[in-house]
Amino acid sequence: MHVAVIVFPGSNCDRDLAVAFREAGAKVSMVWHKDDALPEGVDIVGVPGGFSYGDYLRCGAIAAQSPVCGAVREHAARGGFVIGICNGFQVLTETQMLPGALLRNAGLKYICKTVGLNVATADSVFTSGYGEGAQIAIPIAHHDGNYYADAETVARLEGEGRVAFRYVENPNGSVADIAGILSENRRVLGMMPHPERAADAGHGGTDGAAMFRALADSLATA
Repeated sequence: MHVAVIVFPGSNCDRDLAVAFREAGAKVSMVWHKDDALPEGVDIVGVPGGFSYGDYLRCGAIAAQSPVCGAVREHAARGGFVIGICNGFQVLTETQMLPGALLRNAGLKYICKTVGLNVATADSVFTSGYGEGAQIAIPIAHHDGNYYADAETVARLEGEGRVAFRYVENPNGSVADIAGILSENRRVLGMMPHPERAADAGHGGTDGAAMFRALADSLATA
């Protein structure tokens, strides 16, 4: 499994994401935002958390216009896998690889804590390491994590089983308690919580490690 982790000015979870993938057995290439192509043979693109371009304009809006995002869109269009975490989820909505938007938290405050998530579907390579309905504990750290989409879009996500994770106790006001969603082909995942921060027992929990193991196992089998 070959993973490309994108690095923007202001990314601060890129190394964490790379470590989590390497621990699962992946080869990882760090790709700078000004590059207009991905390395040969990339299976998965990881768009990490942080504060790309200082979160100016809207979170993820400037990053979405960077040269590398054109290559990420092409990768996704070919059926490649993409995971966007926190700021990465914001980038994926700004590029329209995923529907909806991430708004300011309902309480208007930055939130940093571990939260409970329900696994809404196990029908994706990202969530196949969990049982549907399983409850896991994953950290969040965001100021603009309030997922919003119109009623028609939410109904489509629900009807197509594309809600990946829901908050057990909604911390930010996200519609329908949504913490993560999948693309139509189920190969692009955006989520606000940080599984890469729950992939090492030294960090206090390992519930995120199953995601990276499942990705490695799925692609090795393929």
